[in-house]
Amino acid sequence: MKLLTNKILIVLLMLAGAYGYIAGCTHKDVVPPPPASNTPVITRGTNVHLPGNMTAGNSSEWKLDKVHSSVLWSTNYVGIAGLLTGRFNQFGMHDVTDAEMINYVTTGQPLLDSSWAFYENEPAKTYFNGYVQINTSNTGEPGRDAGCNVSGMGTTAIVDGTQNLTVTNLAKIKTTEVKFDPLSADYIVTLNLTWQGKLTAPLTQSIIGRLKYIPKANVNSVYDVFGLQLLFQFNCRDFGITSTSIADKIDIECNMNFNNK
Repeated sequence: MKLLTNKILIVLLMLAGAYGYIAGCTHKDVVPPPPASNTPVITRGTNVHLPGNMTAGNSSEWKLDKVHSSVLWSTNYVGIAGLLTGRFNQFGMHDVTDAEMINYVTTGQPLLDSSWAFYENEPAKTYFNGYVQINTSNTGEPGRDAGCNVSGMGTTAIVDGTQNLTVTNLAKIKTTEVKFDPLSADYIVTLNLTWQGKLTAPLTQSIIGRLKYIPKANVNSVYDVFGLQLLFQFNCRDFGITSTSIADKIDIECNMNFNNK
């Protein structure tokens, strides 16, 4: 009985050794998988979008689709409660000079929306300028929009048929640097925000924001579209805004859609 047991043990050991040899020969040339990495895979195209002369019908010239764009703001009510939100009804993408900061008797865009360029894979060439008319802040509550919002932000009431681009009613942004975000397909933007608010003269602050590109797509084989979304935040107290109904920090979201019709 003991002899039989020893023979069985020897057979098992021989089988185990043979399996180890076969396994070792079979996998000796297999390269082990690389260590796990948290580096994201980022894919960017080579699209270039330029406004040109914004000629209708020229598909190589991109136009701001203002009707389908927006500039939104939000902040906490009395600094700690739920959100207050709104939008600016009048805005544009133009580098407004001092000479252009006047009233325009028109209901359309007072200036060409042509002060921008976007290079998907060369952010150093990308730039944009923008502005909003402060008195067109729209919360959906007419009493607030024509009342405390106007006085609280140091501007004047809307005049029908007039686009007010005067110094006391204009907030402007101008990029100074656009670069890749190493952790996503977005871009990190440094921009100058210029606004007078309730100060005696305009103040310019350098602010960091995030830019997202919504890639070009075709619409019904007729024309192309693309989008840019800019997010940034600023402290309204720096501009003399003292209202206790809003928090210090104001979040801005610019959703700009373009087409080449």
